[in-house]
Amino acid sequence: MSEFEDDAEGFNDKEFEENLRLFEDMQASGSTHFFDADDLEQIIDYYLQWLNYDMAKKAIDYGLEHFPYSTIIKIRYAQYLSSQHYTREALAVLNDVEQIEQNNFELYMARGYIYSQMGLGEQAIENFKKAIPLSDMQDEVYVALGIEFLNEDKPHDAMYYFKKAIKMNPKNEAALNELSLCFDLTGRADEAISFFEQYIDNHPYSYYAWFNLGLGYARLGLFEKAVEAYDYAIAINEQFSSAYFNKANSLAQLERYEEAIEVYKETFKYENADAATYYYIGECYESMARFEEALVNYNRATKIDAAYADAWLGIGVVLDALNRLTEGVHYIKKAIEINPNEPEYWYVFAEVQEKLGFIEEAAMAFQRVIELNYADFDVWLDYSELLHHAGYVDDAIDVLRQGIEQFPDVAELQYRLAVLLLEDSQRKESLMFFEKALQMDFSKYKDVFEYAPVLANDKELLHLISNFKK
Repeated sequence: MSEFEDDAEGFNDKEFEENLRLFEDMQASGSTHFFDADDLEQIIDYYLQWLNYDMAKKAIDYGLEHFPYSTIIKIRYAQYLSSQHYTREALAVLNDVEQIEQNNFELYMARGYIYSQMGLGEQAIENFKKAIPLSDMQDEVYVALGIEFLNEDKPHDAMYYFKKAIKMNPKNEAALNELSLCFDLTGRADEAISFFEQYIDNHPYSYYAWFNLGLGYARLGLFEKAVEAYDYAIAINEQFSSAYFNKANSLAQLERYEEAIEVYKETFKYENADAATYYYIGECYESMARFEEALVNYNRATKIDAAYADAWLGIGVVLDALNRLTEGVHYIKKAIEINPNEPEYWYVFAEVQEKLGFIEEAAMAFQRVIELNYADFDVWLDYSELLHHAGYVDDAIDVLRQGIEQFPDVAELQYRLAVLLLEDSQRKESLMFFEKALQMDFSKYKDVFEYAPVLANDKELLHLISNFKK
């Protein structure tokens, strides 16, 4: 929450609107008008909240001229300086304020935010803690502390403060949402569900709570329950676009693609169309093999955000499905140009290059996937298969050995290495790997015969499998 957000309601009253008009007329015409310190503070806050820094500076200059001893205007000046990245100058102003008034809540909050902006988390936390006993809205201070602990990659500590904020003010929406994030970061989806269910018992009309309950269910793969929770959030607040978006995500996970598309489109009633929503609509059409419609929506995503790499990749994949692979390569390359460190993009590029018969390019792409620490073992199988089928058996064996070093407990890699060793006339070592693989996961042995049907006639291998069956 913005440090100025609490004043937002005050910006809507007629007296404030008149004062704002008078101030802007004064700036435009050069006329003079007197504003008292409280009115001027509201005007400054308004401009800072709406990021109108030119007018904020004019209001601050007026304030410093007419109220040179006002600590609150000096604090706003420090906040303005920090918004312009003059953080050291801003801290100097706040230090001067502290010499006059040590018990000012806004002083410590402003200094905490500036230290946070500078990446000095410990100093930020220290100042936020100083603000706690001085505030009549301690829940907001606890939220600031929680967010700073999140910035410091300490979600457990952050969770403590968000819970304190909610205990003090159960309607603090920022605390509810940030707490949900903490549950996610700490892998506590079960606890999240328990917390928000209990919260809803006491606050059944909190659409944020229903929404976060839906997130908890979705994280556990309980998508039917997630949809139900999102529906409650929407029933309470029919303009809650995030609930529509996440409901659509859950419907897509349930393979209810037609429904998901309609719900994604509902978000457009309540917020501007964005690239992500069109991308996910495109994914739904792609999953239904309605490739032309997928293409339309992926293209819409790129028109809204030309840097949305997933959408460019989606275009390339769909063009492949439409037998326009040579055209699709261009779009896959575009995705890689935007995000060259995404292993999934390089994986798709490797597979496409293999389809086109460019073995060397495919091998280089697979190597790039590995360099980027791809999380699953399948890349080692696919890379070795590329090399094997191209006749580079020794290289394929080396790749599988490297894969086993990375994933020593994956039976599929052991089986595949055993097959290639057998083809390379290394029968003794091959049978050793077969035996190890059978011990690790006996059920996977059938994959060997799918990959190399000729081995169905290998008596020694069949005897080894038979012994394990017994």
